[in-house]
Amino acid sequence: MKKILFTLFIIYGFSLHAQRTDYDWKKMDPKQRKEIINNLSPEERKELLKKFRDNMMLDNLNVDAKDKAAFTAIYNEYIENQKQIKSQFDPNYDPDKMSDEEAKIKLQQSFDLGQKLLDNRRKYAEKMQQVIPCQKVLKLFQLEWKMRDKMNDRKPHDHENNTGTPKQNP
Repeated sequence: MKKILFTLFIIYGFSLHAQRTDYDWKKMDPKQRKEIINNLSPEERKELLKKFRDNMMLDNLNVDAKDKAAFTAIYNEYIENQKQIKSQFDPNYDPDKMSDEEAKIKLQQSFDLGQKLLDNRRKYAEKMQQVIPCQKVLKLFQLEWKMRDKMNDRKPHDHENNTGTPKQNP
């Protein structure tokens, strides 16, 4: 009997934990959302934000139900490849402390990285067109720009990172 009660208690505990992240985010006020998100582990927060991003793209692009899984897989692969390419560039440098030769090398690296990002974008645009129409792929890239602009609007405008040196992007 004790084993059965213990088992039921464990199952009940897991079901409560599973329901914990099944919130109606649209009906919550911003303070509640922020509190819940802050209480999540970094892994849970990352998964939640990825889920929000995917759902937003699917909704805004009005992807057919039969194509959602394929599109999401390609889109997430694209995002991961973009991150991997960006990670090849070290943005922590101070151009004022570089020699001309070091600056030329860093500048060339930024151009090379930009080309890799563009090539990756072109490659995945072709893959996405096998699942969704070209117009929706174009809209996806437009939505990415809008999201990036929104995120930049929310960031402080002091253009300084934690190290006190200006952040440089390729």
